[in-house]
Amino acid sequence: MITQSGNTDLAQRDTKVLWHPCTQMKDHEAWPPIPIRRAEGVWLEDYDGNRYLDAISSWWVNLFGHANPRINAAIADQLGTLEQVMLSGFTHEPVIQLSERLIAITPEGLDRCFFADNGSSAVEIAMKMSFHFWQNNGRPGKKRFVNLANAYHGETLGALSVCDVPLYKATYGPLLLDVITAPSPDCYHREPEQSWEEYSRQQFATMEKILSQRHDEICAVIVEPLVQGAGFMRMYHPVYLQLLREACDRYEVHLIADEIATGFGRTGTLFACEQASITPDFMCLSKGITGGYLPLSVVLTTEKIYQAFYDDFINLTGFLHSHTYTGNPLACRAALATLDIFEEDNVIEHNKTLAARMARATAHFNEHPHVAEVRQSGMILAIEIVKHKQTKDPFPWQERRGRRAFRHAMEQGVVLRPMGDVIYFMPPYVITEEEIDWMARVAFDSICKATETT
Repeated sequence: MITQSGNTDLAQRDTKVLWHPCTQMKDHEAWPPIPIRRAEGVWLEDYDGNRYLDAISSWWVNLFGHANPRINAAIADQLGTLEQVMLSGFTHEPVIQLSERLIAITPEGLDRCFFADNGSSAVEIAMKMSFHFWQNNGRPGKKRFVNLANAYHGETLGALSVCDVPLYKATYGPLLLDVITAPSPDCYHREPEQSWEEYSRQQFATMEKILSQRHDEICAVIVEPLVQGAGFMRMYHPVYLQLLREACDRYEVHLIADEIATGFGRTGTLFACEQASITPDFMCLSKGITGGYLPLSVVLTTEKIYQAFYDDFINLTGFLHSHTYTGNPLACRAALATLDIFEEDNVIEHNKTLAARMARATAHFNEHPHVAEVRQSGMILAIEIVKHKQTKDPFPWQERRGRRAFRHAMEQGVVLRPMGDVIYFMPPYVITEEEIDWMARVAFDSICKATETT
């Protein structure tokens, strides 16, 4: 059982000076933030010596465990050589080597890398590049974006514009771009007799209609391949991506793949787009790229798009977007060490064993009277809690049942921060099968506690 005593001083100091992300700070009156002293592997440890299994990889970034010796060594080595230099007018070996390796492992045809330092910025870059491409090619009318219902792409204003989760977006509506929203292919709402593929094909019909009728005004479609992360971990079939790629080619519209959450092995392949055998026009990567160590993001795009900006300066067609820490050497070395681990440890194959263990450990969740669905895509597994199992009617959101489960799990030493009433696992790849079993037991007990009648 978790205790709270030695943490109190730091928690009190924290709430006097800090404003935490994605948090209603008043909640901390009843549930203070937990100060973390150290971390190793899948475990976080607070100042009282309590340990917590990091079941969500510290917001989906930590791939190979905290304090990973190989990533530590790479950063330490780089720290003694070059910590930062601006990438405008200068370059360095880590960013060149990382670009070469990313081009080699991403879908064929992505041949240029533009770096930033977070996922939202990567989405902004891809959006601006797409819009600007059409301007440079004499088609200024192509300036609208198409997103999916329930999408999430980040919190900066451009990225937020192509989101569709009201909790994050509604307040800022007057500040945002006017986008076109197509129905989500997420398979949670399919009929009982429908397969994932059938439902995802069915949902594509509206996207096809939008592109056929409005392609002259559309510059790009943006999607999260296979899993809508902050949109309650909803999932869909790869056939949707195949259909979308074909339609985007047919109607001359760019396809932006936001693989910030799904990239680097989360869905069972190195990149989710691989499962549809497609190459997007832009691929946005971040989160796991540095193994959870340092902020870094990158947009990969095609030589065709790059060449549309390659011109004499006087013509003012260049892409002059910039970030101070673009391609930071320390972050690049962390990313290179992360890619080394993927290559040397046969990670994707090993993850298949871990994913199968998560499936077995949660199979009985389907019998719970308040679990509507257990769904999985590789190393992402989600459990949807509802009031009525048969109708899938949710609990009133004001009851915050998912948060009740989270608090109970934390008391048992497992970090299961939910998406609304969706409990999910997205653990580091160094988790053991025994730790998966324990994580699942705590999750089931927490769901039982959270769905009790009060």
